[in-house]
Amino acid sequence: MPGVPPAHYGYFGPAGTFTHQALLTLPALSGEPIPYPTVGQALQAVRDGDVTAVLVPIENSVEGGVTATLDNLTYGDPLVITREVLLPIQFGLYGRPGTRLSEVRQVLTHPHAAAQCRDWLASHLPEATVTEGGSTAGAAAEVADPQSRFDAAVCATVAGEMYRLVPLAERIADNAEAVTRFVLVSRPGPVAPATGADKTTMVLFMREDHPGALLEILEQFASRGVNLCRIESRPTKRTLGDYCFSVDAEGHLDDARLSEALMGLHRVCAEVVFLGSYPRADGERTDVRPGTANPDYTAAAGWLRRLRG
Repeated sequence: MPGVPPAHYGYFGPAGTFTHQALLTLPALSGEPIPYPTVGQALQAVRDGDVTAVLVPIENSVEGGVTATLDNLTYGDPLVITREVLLPIQFGLYGRPGTRLSEVRQVLTHPHAAAQCRDWLASHLPEATVTEGGSTAGAAAEVADPQSRFDAAVCATVAGEMYRLVPLAERIADNAEAVTRFVLVSRPGPVAPATGADKTTMVLFMREDHPGALLEILEQFASRGVNLCRIESRPTKRTLGDYCFSVDAEGHLDDARLSEALMGLHRVCAEVVFLGSYPRADGERTDVRPGTANPDYTAAAGWLRRLRG
């Protein structure tokens, strides 16, 4: 992309989204970050070398995995996650100045926002039609247009203020504790050292579908004391009923228990897509079970060498 500034950072935009807000929490970002209209375009910009890294949403505590991110990370030229951001998510209902809550009949928002505010909207705006669009910030921009057919947008406060809308209702999410997880994605490079509070993300493809196939995969983790933070099935897009598994595991590539689990997965899976080892945003250190720490593996390897004489 000609004229890209030295910052070389991008995000799933437009400006005013929760992704933009999450990006601004990262330290040492210089220059103006570049918004991309879709997750796929943001990740492709990294592959093309237009930006060094992009921030995209990957998981929500209410709605689960963000499929556009999971799928675009799985397929195409390799990418890796280098860090994560956790952002509490709260929505408001915003309209043009002079709009009353009782007058709202057409609401625009993002599908995840609609899902997280479903009960409130049904209770307080039972006669309104909710339309799902590309982003909450885009919804705010549309509602700000005096000619728009939409009366209000469900969006973040930053977007409402950016487009000079007024709050018709605040804190309308059905779950006040909702959190979205974002990941910073770049092209593969040296893996940062382990911190003791790390995650490793991967996608696992079964060699064949047979009784116990998933159990074979899970045993690679369980037998080595590796806990899973997340596991989701995703269609491989080959045939109906053919699935792969997107997994977050506690630990780092430098941890012997996890590296041996990865080697075991390489033996039993048709393909293992490694998507990075990186620090946990919550800083929660891994609970290492007895017999699974790095010194335990080193001692076991030494014992085996002695047996061989």
